[in-house]
Amino acid sequence: MLEAIRFLWNATRGHRLAPWRSDYVKWRIETFSGQKAETIRAADVWRFTWSTRGELIAFLLWTGRMRKLARERERPS
Repeated sequence: MLEAIRFLWNATRGHRLAPWRSDYVKWRIETFSGQKAETIRAADVWRFTWSTRGELIAFLLWTGRMRKLARERERPS
């Protein structure tokens, strides 16, 4: 779960108290939902987060597994 928190921390860099202002978060929502990034507001981010929470949790767990695998491959044998 720490990996998920790490991802969220990095994804909202510069906008941690207002993640709906993050260009990265807007871009990810636009890519996933098709809603134009320039039209995304705070309510849209929260609605998107709530409606796709299962997929978001699965994604965050996946990022943790990928990061762990990458670290294991970097270790010298």
